[in-house]
Amino acid sequence: MEFGKLPCPVAGYTFWVMNIMNSEKQKTYRSPSETTFYIVGPRRLQNELIASCLEKKTGNSCILVQNVNQIPTKDPKTNLKPRFLLCDCHKKDSKKLLAELGTYNKKKNKTSNQIVFFNVSPELDFNKKLILSGIHGFFYENDSLDMFLKGVLAVLGGKLWLSRDMMTKCIFENTDTHRSSKRSSGDLTDRQTEILALIAVGATNDEIADKLCISPHTVKTHLYKIFKKINVPNRVQAAFWAAQNL
Repeated sequence: MEFGKLPCPVAGYTFWVMNIMNSEKQKTYRSPSETTFYIVGPRRLQNELIASCLEKKTGNSCILVQNVNQIPTKDPKTNLKPRFLLCDCHKKDSKKLLAELGTYNKKKNKTSNQIVFFNVSPELDFNKKLILSGIHGFFYENDSLDMFLKGVLAVLGGKLWLSRDMMTKCIFENTDTHRSSKRSSGDLTDRQTEILALIAVGATNDEIADKLCISPHTVKTHLYKIFKKINVPNRVQAAFWAAQNL
């Protein structure tokens, strides 16, 4: 699993891209053909343009809906297919976004979802619940189209797309959401604790390997064992755990 940063043309933002899949980073992008995009929001002209770009870029179909309640939950043809939701956040605060997301999560059946927010205001009252509720990416009002498409493809490939500032808040914001999954850090070896602390500050596998004078393969082996011991599925959750327990 790789963790790195990409320069963003929007002033003041550096995006951290997290790969939460077990496979190696792909050199070429391949779109999952079964994924359906749902673009959620009332601004039809904007959303039609986004749909056109995504369909040309990925070959996947895009469906426009005004709100999450219009996303079908009982269509036998699409009910079990992965869905990618792009939700317009124009003039919405975190409470309203969480409420809408909660409504959708209650309605969905067994579909696998990836969800991103776009037109996010830089002044959004961010809290970790947005990430823990299943949001995979955030795109700001003044992001370029190229950056938006790059981020959507990253999320489609199994990554998270968060600003550096948002990632920092996400790690260090206090919350009791995952107290039930906490375990004593005594279960970890000294080396595993050291690696977990480096994960929490955004170090890549190669950086960890260089710092500890071990191979990247050994780092991956340690990460697998760490995730299993602290009962987390990916690097982001491991960073949360480290911030609350180390």
